[in-house]
Amino acid sequence: MTNEKNESKKDISFSIPVVSDDSVCNMGEIKINHSVIANIATLSAMQTSGVMAVGKRGFANGIASFFSNKKSTSNGVNISEDEFGNYMIDICVTLKFGCELANVAANIQHNIAEHITKMTNTGVSKVNVVIDGVITPEEAAKDEQMEC
Repeated sequence: MTNEKNESKKDISFSIPVVSDDSVCNMGEIKINHSVIANIATLSAMQTSGVMAVGKRGFANGIASFFSNKKSTSNGVNISEDEFGNYMIDICVTLKFGCELANVAANIQHNIAEHITKMTNTGVSKVNVVIDGVITPEEAAKDEQMEC
């Protein structure tokens, strides 16, 4: 009897719904706004060790963002698509003083491509990283205090 109970337990299975290309085609299109992709890229870059900020710094950009009535998380991040529908990303970052700039930039590229591909199921053909500045943690803390 115990063998019969164990066998019956093994036969119980649950079907897990899987999204396939065939099932999605009949339902309609799914579009992801580029601002969402820019937000994912920003968050992915900020999770990378050595990154202090994403976006362009400086007086002109600070004034422009101050007078802008919409808070843009895509500041310093530009998204476009290639002819195959893969994302091409340009991102400006400020890095921590003393880190290996090339290694951090390569990690940013990897993290952004991985997160976007995983979350959107769309490829990333390029991630261009522009290192806009280098700053010490003390300078970053001063900048944050001045903004308040």
